[in-house]
Amino acid sequence: MPVYVFDSGPLIDLFEHYYPGRFPTLWSSFEALVKSGKIVSVREVLKEIESHYREDRLKAWGQGNQHLFTEPTPDEIDLVNDIFAIPHFRQMVAKKKILKGGFVADPFVIARAWANGGCVVSTEHKKDSAARIPNVCEHFGVDCTDLEGFMGRESWSF
Repeated sequence: MPVYVFDSGPLIDLFEHYYPGRFPTLWSSFEALVKSGKIVSVREVLKEIESHYREDRLKAWGQGNQHLFTEPTPDEIDLVNDIFAIPHFRQMVAKKKILKGGFVADPFVIARAWANGGCVVSTEHKKDSAARIPNVCEHFGVDCTDLEGFMGRESWSF
C-alpha cells in the first residue's frame, strides 16, 4: 500500500480549487485514502497551514485531522540531517523563513516518505541545480509526484 506524504502546496490547491459541492467524488475518494492511512503529512505542514493560510476550510480540516500531521521519528531526523549536510540543499530554508521564524516542512515531508517507502506529493517541479523537493527526492531515492500525478496513480478520473 503506497503512502502519500502531502506537502502544504497540494493541500492548498485541493482546498482552493476543488470545491466539495462540485467535486464530491474526489472528496469522498480523498477522505477514504485519509481514513485508510494512505495520506499522511508532517507536523510542520500543519503549522504552515495554521500560520500562513487563511482558508478556513483547510485550517478546520487540518485541525480535525491532526493525527495525519505527526512529529518526526529519530530515523526521519537523521535523514533531515543528511539533507542539510549537503550544502546545496540548505537552500531549502529560505532566508525569509529564517528571519520571520517560519516553518520548514520540505525536508520533513521528504524524510517521512523515505521512512515509509512512500511518495511525496508536492506542487514543486524539478529544476536543474535547484534545492527543490523533487531534486532532493531524486538525490535520496524518494518517489515524488505532483497533485495530478497522485490522482493518476490512484486512477482517479472525474
